[in-house]
Amino acid sequence: MEFACEFVYVSPSLVQRNNQRSNVTKRSALLPPANRMRPQSPPPPPPTRSAKNKKQERSQEVKVKKSASFVFYENAQFHMDQEATSTPNLVPQQTNPNLKTGPALPPRPSFMNLIPEYVTVLPSPPTSHSSPQKQPSPTQFAQSPTGKAESKPLQGNPNVVLISLARLLAEEAPPHEWEPSPCSHCGSVLDCFNEVNECYFCHPWDCPSSVSSPHIPLNHLQDGLFLLHPNEKPQSTSLIIFCIDVSGSMSITSEVSVGEHDIHRTRLQFVQEAVLQCVQRLSEQQPDTCVGLITFSYQVTIHGWENFTSQLLSGAELTKSEHLKKVAANLPSPPPLSQNREVLQRQVMGLSANGTTALGPAALLAIAMASRQPGSKVIICTDGKANAKLGNLEDEDIDAQTPVSATIFYQDLGEYAVSQGVVVSVLSIEGTDCRLDELGRLADRTAGKVVIARPNQLHTEFEQIIQNRTIATQCKVTLLLPRSLRLKGEKKAGHKGTREVGNVNQDTEITFRFGANEGSKFVPAPGSRVSIQLQIKYRQRNGQTVLRVFTADQEVTDDR
Repeated sequence: MEFACEFVYVSPSLVQRNNQRSNVTKRSALLPPANRMRPQSPPPPPPTRSAKNKKQERSQEVKVKKSASFVFYENAQFHMDQEATSTPNLVPQQTNPNLKTGPALPPRPSFMNLIPEYVTVLPSPPTSHSSPQKQPSPTQFAQSPTGKAESKPLQGNPNVVLISLARLLAEEAPPHEWEPSPCSHCGSVLDCFNEVNECYFCHPWDCPSSVSSPHIPLNHLQDGLFLLHPNEKPQSTSLIIFCIDVSGSMSITSEVSVGEHDIHRTRLQFVQEAVLQCVQRLSEQQPDTCVGLITFSYQVTIHGWENFTSQLLSGAELTKSEHLKKVAANLPSPPPLSQNREVLQRQVMGLSANGTTALGPAALLAIAMASRQPGSKVIICTDGKANAKLGNLEDEDIDAQTPVSATIFYQDLGEYAVSQGVVVSVLSIEGTDCRLDELGRLADRTAGKVVIARPNQLHTEFEQIIQNRTIATQCKVTLLLPRSLRLKGEKKAGHKGTREVGNVNQDTEITFRFGANEGSKFVPAPGSRVSIQLQIKYRQRNGQTVLRVFTADQEVTDDR
């Protein structure tokens, strides 16, 4: 938990308001004044209008009428000359005796300009030497007040907390033997002796009986790790599921340079070569890793191993999400590479390309299959958009009012993967249309990667995705402040904020912004200290659910 500065900033205006309120005795507005005194003399009579005052008002009205008949022009002298030289119209005009003249216009105030200044003249671009023009000097144009305001630098917000989840969760700490006793109102964990006498974060700052702010407990928990389910059995290692596109478009050839020669290979051949290299490398470095293979075209194939026969899904089976989840739940887990490497290599070499692209059902099946072990990875490799069954993106292009929107399907699929602790990465081949808008949201929501690679660089991208280690899953972060402070930029404004992070990798970071609670009657005084607590609830790679608690004390200042 890193703060932008060593202090918690409170605006001086809020501090002054707090001091003024503390010095004033509260009194009901319905009661009379405390020191009311009856006046000894009666009030003076109202003023009367004398004849002299009436005469002065009439003379002013006449002057106003004369001034109202004059019309202002920028070239007033020209119009006066025109009126002098023009011949008067001697023909009498008929007037309607029933018409009445309206009241005279009031005189123009002295502070109002005759010509409104709402036009800003922009400087003309520099002209060539052949046609020189006179450029106006900068002093001829008045600077607009908005220009001065925009030139001022923006003030930074010092009340920012940066939470590097990968670094915090990687720090080793011995778990406490006692269970945490959180506050029943806000969930804070304060006392390291498993007792909560008075919650610092729930203290009623606005209560009239509270003369001063609550004191920070001396034995508050600075850093603690708790096993929420001590009897939970650790699970085995995570899975890696390769979800490979074998539709007809994967048979398109590409030209690549190998040394001094140019060769032509299909997209599927490049994918096969990359997967075989990854399997060989994993079997040498991590032989206990379990790897599964799912391919999809117009049907979805779950490739088996020695004790499990490959299973095909097609037709109406690919249109029901619940059916696909049940099929995945009944499948056995693939064996580790130390037992299944040769079988897996033969299956990869025997792939062939044909048919349409049922990407949606294959992705759902792979995620459901990997969900039995937290931290598992699903790597989707495709060269085209889904055009069959669930998540069909071509029907979305034709008819926007499809019964089941493909966009909503992939959003729900991302939420399902996060809830199960599965990381989904998408690998696309350069020069293809895969509609990465939807697939990219799926990968971003699960802390996966979206890569567009050349055919001869697929192996490198596969290796980087596999090496991107997942540190924790099902992560939820909570920040607790005293009631005199409040969070900013959150969905629910208050002194407590919660973020559903999901999967955590080495680059996962989040930030919180906070400040003084302007609605509170009391704010922290400069020189005092406030306590801020961070709670991280997550699931470790071995499957155990833990709670990590950090508490920091910060000094308050009103000097920016």
